Amino acid sequence: MATPRRSLRPQAGPLARSFAARRLQLGLTQSELALLAGVGRSTVQAVEGGKDSAQIDGVQAIADALGCDLVLMTRAGTVVDGRNP
Repeated sequence: MATPRRSLRPQAGPLARSFAARRLQLGLTQSELALLAGVGRSTVQAVEGGKDSAQIDGVQAIADALGCDLVLMTRAGTVVDGRNP
């Protein structure tokens, strides 16, 4: 099983921590996840590091490779469903 070489940055938000936790749960390295997602390892690093430079298409590709959905939610906790405007 893959283990992180260093802890996540303190400023990494819940999305970054969730992506890293799921990757580790699956026993994947960042390089392996990048291959599965069809993105560069630097994209995985940017997402897990909470960097603003991560492109949404890369985030979506990583979520897909992790078997996860990205969900938009209001601050009140209501899921926004774009299928029924």
